[in-house]
Amino acid sequence: MLAKRSILARLVTVVAMACCVVASAAGTSAGRAPTPDPQAYVKYYVVAAEHQGQPENLTEIANRFLGGGDRSAEIYNLNAGRVQADGAGLTDPAKLHPGWHLVLPWDAAGEGVRYGQLAPGPKPTRSAPKPTSTGSASPKPSPSTSPGGPPAGSGTPSSCAATTGSSRRSNWAQLRLAADGAWDLSRGNGVMVAVVDSGVDGKLPQLKGRVAVGADVTVGNGRGDTDCLGTGTAMAGIIAASASADDTPVGIAPDATILPIRMVGPAATGRAMDASNAIEVAVSAGASVVALGSHVDLGDPTVAASISTAMNHDVVVVVGAPTKPVTVPAGGERSAAGALLLVGGVGADGQFAEEYQQGTVEVVAPGIDVATFGISGAGVLSNTGTQLAVSFVAGQAALVRAAYPDLTAVQVEERIRSTADTMEKGKTDARYGAGMINPAASVARQLDEERQVSGAQSGDGGGGTALAVLLGLGLVAAGGLVFALRFRRRANGG
Repeated sequence: MLAKRSILARLVTVVAMACCVVASAAGTSAGRAPTPDPQAYVKYYVVAAEHQGQPENLTEIANRFLGGGDRSAEIYNLNAGRVQADGAGLTDPAKLHPGWHLVLPWDAAGEGVRYGQLAPGPKPTRSAPKPTSTGSASPKPSPSTSPGGPPAGSGTPSSCAATTGSSRRSNWAQLRLAADGAWDLSRGNGVMVAVVDSGVDGKLPQLKGRVAVGADVTVGNGRGDTDCLGTGTAMAGIIAASASADDTPVGIAPDATILPIRMVGPAATGRAMDASNAIEVAVSAGASVVALGSHVDLGDPTVAASISTAMNHDVVVVVGAPTKPVTVPAGGERSAAGALLLVGGVGADGQFAEEYQQGTVEVVAPGIDVATFGISGAGVLSNTGTQLAVSFVAGQAALVRAAYPDLTAVQVEERIRSTADTMEKGKTDARYGAGMINPAASVARQLDEERQVSGAQSGDGGGGTALAVLLGLGLVAAGGLVFALRFRRRANGG
């Protein structure tokens, strides 16, 4: 009898221990944030040596899978800046290497279109990339643009005025944000950030290979990788500049791709219609983050309508907080997952760059005495403006979108807000919204809200499976106890 009881006791003990182990594992799984996976599921195509006896090119691929060669620019913009397995990258729409994996738009279809996660290419070095041609990739390419390479004039035209800014350099902004703390988890790989401003100097060494051709909506068919004012280049440098030998500032998301959309010319006067068109071009080209410069009027109805369109397409739109009363745009559809983030610029002492409308600032970022890149060989300059703060936040959004590709734009915005630091430790000041952005925390910190959503969405996933196992083991244990009681009664009765 004692031997039988001993065996039964061991059985119950083993079942109980198994329940504890599974419960512990389930609790650990529920409390742990998902490991950031910068490689999202995408449609892609593996370039062959030739197609129908001819070397492959983007126009032919677009015609085959998208129904028209005019959509080749979309493929270019999705792949510009991506490092392929052979260490090279797309710079010329007519020159593709066999074996390259080209990301395709979501509606691509046809034999050869695949769906899955692309393995990351070789990790880019921190040295300045070698000069390369940027190719032709305007979202609405001009018939006069050569398909084999860029026309002369990319970079900064010789007729541009000298860049303004102080030569006195201050690195307080980059030191305060310490974005390199996020780079083990995310560098912005695969994220396209549109800069809607004066264009971007695509020949700047620190931006080489990171700037798509873009578009110039002021003329209708021009390119955006030139800059006469310098404000767009300064924004792009803050977002995605690479390191260089002379210790110049590094961008927040150095592996992101910049899509420059020029909506203001050398006269520094922008039209609302151009700003509106620029936003829609950026969205149609596939940008998931849009940084709006200081020439964009948030209160204009046409601009507001275009921002609503962007929000309907799950885009993070970053703009300076208004300095005059405006009606803040919202998504036009009930299911809109996009987000509009209003940013204030501040100095090292907390002083605002402008007088923003009360209660409109959601987060703040450096916007006074910020080290930026100038055009025309001006080097590193110190500049001030809300558009610089917008750039820091746009770069941070690129980090989050690369680290957590399944998050909606609204969730990205929430990560940026909830991980911001108060301007003065232990004290909340509504003037600064959630506070100073913290790029490293925004990709590393676990958020309870996301854990709850993840658990709810998992359904019969890991949490449901663990619960089923627990219930099963509990039933086994209960059955064992019932059997033990009956066995004991029979033994006593005998």
